[in-house]
Amino acid sequence: MVLLRVHGPRRHAGAVRDTGAVRFIRQRGNELSVQKPAGRRVILSGMRPTGRLHWGNYTGALENWVQLQQEYDCRFMVADWHVLTTALDKAGEINANSREMFLDWLGAGLDPDRSVLFLQSSIKEHAELFLVMSMMISMGRLQRNPTFKEQVRDLNLGGEISFGHLGYPVLQAADILAYRAHAVPVGEDQLPHLELTREMARRFNHLFGEVFPEPEALVTKFARFPGTDGKRMSKSLGNTIEISATPEQIREKIKPAFTDPARLRRSDPGHPEVCGVYMWYQKFLPEAVPQVAEECRSAARGCVDCKKQLAEGAIAHFAPLRERRAAYESNPARLDEIIAAGCDRARCLAAETLATVHDAMGIG
Repeated sequence: MVLLRVHGPRRHAGAVRDTGAVRFIRQRGNELSVQKPAGRRVILSGMRPTGRLHWGNYTGALENWVQLQQEYDCRFMVADWHVLTTALDKAGEINANSREMFLDWLGAGLDPDRSVLFLQSSIKEHAELFLVMSMMISMGRLQRNPTFKEQVRDLNLGGEISFGHLGYPVLQAADILAYRAHAVPVGEDQLPHLELTREMARRFNHLFGEVFPEPEALVTKFARFPGTDGKRMSKSLGNTIEISATPEQIREKIKPAFTDPARLRRSDPGHPEVCGVYMWYQKFLPEAVPQVAEECRSAARGCVDCKKQLAEGAIAHFAPLRERRAAYESNPARLDEIIAAGCDRARCLAAETLATVHDAMGIG
């Protein structure tokens, strides 16, 4: 595909601009009339490749992405550059982890014919737009970002804060705006970052004319999916079960899983509402939940039997995913083709956006 850039006279801030994604008309003052395109709206989301995906990643994001393909034009990004902000010492693992992530995505049901699946670092336009967007926000505003403050505290960074870490939301904004996304699926903890993206888009539009839509949040109520120790499932806690785990690995992981700490003997009545395994039932064997709850509370069922049934339900739930993933893993050339084609599509889309940015700013 050859992308042709047409140079023309720069438009003033009160002009009409067709961005290709959405058409804006400036009216009274700063009010905008937005004419949405006839086609589907665009969303952008991504994940940092830090290892194979686990049940928490699946229920919190990936499963939702698969459904979003029905309603939106989706761009899904393996955000390898973003790993460097907090794990620079693990840069050598990124390529292998990125490949594993693509396999997990394809296994879960992301369709490369319907969605653009790409690697962030292969699209250099992100870096250029990151530079432009860095001019649209102050250091003070970035430092006041509550998510940034929490990371500094939780990671005990103190004074060892890199510019890249502070500028993480700016790169995130470039990721989103490079595809002029209308919406971004996020958890509530990411809303401050998305608001920064909206602010940068708004400032650019004010200075140079309407190029970017201000992306909306598709807020997902990410359930607190428990790990094997009852805490939130997280790689850093070592309490995960991978979505690509074999049947035997699933059984072994579930055997020691956290249940009801007050149930010391098989004959003691249980409290399913505090049991992590019971929460897994609600996801993987919902039809069994009423019976499980009743038998747990009456001590008619023990934790060992409960875990065995749950393990078989989870194995069956992820069987199609494992089968699809294995097919792609056994054909590395096909996987390479999918990644390359997705990157080509993303590169064309991002280049079109940067050409529009150059035209609006009168540079390049």
